[in-house]
Amino acid sequence: MAALALNYGSQTGFDFPASLTEKYRPKTIEEFVGLDKPKQIARKLAANPFPSAWMFIGPSGTGKTSLALAIAAAIPAELHHIPSQECNLDNIERVRRTCQYVPIAGCKFHLVLIDEADQMSSAAQVSLLSKLDATNFPPNTIFIFTCNSNERLEPRFLSRLHVIEFSSYGISSQVASLLQAIWQKEAGNSEPPNFARIVKDSANNVRESLMKLETELMMV
Repeated sequence: MAALALNYGSQTGFDFPASLTEKYRPKTIEEFVGLDKPKQIARKLAANPFPSAWMFIGPSGTGKTSLALAIAAAIPAELHHIPSQECNLDNIERVRRTCQYVPIAGCKFHLVLIDEADQMSSAAQVSLLSKLDATNFPPNTIFIFTCNSNERLEPRFLSRLHVIEFSSYGISSQVASLLQAIWQKEAGNSEPPNFARIVKDSANNVRESLMKLETELMMV
């Protein structure tokens, strides 16, 4: 997960620089580091969206949520983002009702994103079972769930999802190149750290690598 794009927040009329993880968060599918299979699927889903449910599963920091957001932007789709802590029966029903209607102007689909789905309650999983059934699936709607592990999810729930695995394996050189590009953009000709070491110490986790790089930048 990473992109060379600037993003600054605004508060009470003043601009505050974002953290590197936000500043370089990928906005389009092509900006992601690695993730060849998830990116290929994301491209085709964005180009030809259809009512479906997906599970993005993999380690933290591999870009699961960011890729879901990029798909929503590419379709484009009206986004309904439900954090796991808010994935209760009331919110599920509220979103389900909203998805019965035509998406907002300029959007083709609804996209329901539920993060850390493995933290959902059993009641929430049971409620979603009927909504993900082919006979009761909301029109023009895509569900994307993310999780680090599916051990807490019921087999009958998982059976209704397309499961896509996210991995940071084999992307160390790509992440190191990304860190180098960011360093040059942020620090110019300052003496650089060992980018390969940062990536190795972060176990190829892009988000963690960016956080370590941010610490190095603060010492320039």
